[in-house]
Amino acid sequence: MLYLVATPIGNLGDISLRALEVLRAVDYVASEDTRKTGLLLKHFDIKKPQIAFHEHNEDRAGARIMALLAAGQSVAVVSDAGTPGVADPGYTLVRRAIDLDLPVTMIPGASALVMALVLSGLPSHSFTFRGFPPRKSGKRQAFLAIDRDAPHTLIFYESPHRLRDFLTDALAVYGDRPAAVANELTKMFESVRRGALSELIASLADEEPRGEYVVVIGGSIAAG
Repeated sequence: MLYLVATPIGNLGDISLRALEVLRAVDYVASEDTRKTGLLLKHFDIKKPQIAFHEHNEDRAGARIMALLAAGQSVAVVSDAGTPGVADPGYTLVRRAIDLDLPVTMIPGASALVMALVLSGLPSHSFTFRGFPPRKSGKRQAFLAIDRDAPHTLIFYESPHRLRDFLTDALAVYGDRPAAVANELTKMFESVRRGALSELIASLADEEPRGEYVVVIGGSIAAG
């Protein structure tokens, strides 16, 4: 069986009992970063052989994992944090397992995008997750413009050193919509800032962003 196992996005107490049961029971753990996963496994006193599985070796490692599954072994796939397959490696393994008619399931858990959406105060009944935007401004604005007229709440991941540029481009494309910026979710210094895009840009002007960010932006209806 192939298991996609969600892991904590910050606070280790958020791991589920079922996730721990699976990690203790499987034959192998396929990890985006074996060092980080090693610390997680050690914290919960779990000893399992790891297979490095990340965006740079998906084909080679994926073939090995499929061979293990075909031989009757069980493999748990984990990313650095959160749900594998969502803005992290995992999708290709699911596709391979389905194509080969091998059993696959998921152990759900923490998700930064869902947590940020709920805490944003923006409509959560309909949303679009867009992942990480392009790094360069021109491509980023074109990427953002695809959803300019969409009524759904929009969710993005962004790195700290591109956060202000991303918000500036979002303001240029969408206008001054309501938005929220979530940071360090489930950790000691968790924060969620809410306000118009221009207000969020101003609030970040005199500080150095750190950690990973989730940006939630109101859809075209919220802006109207």
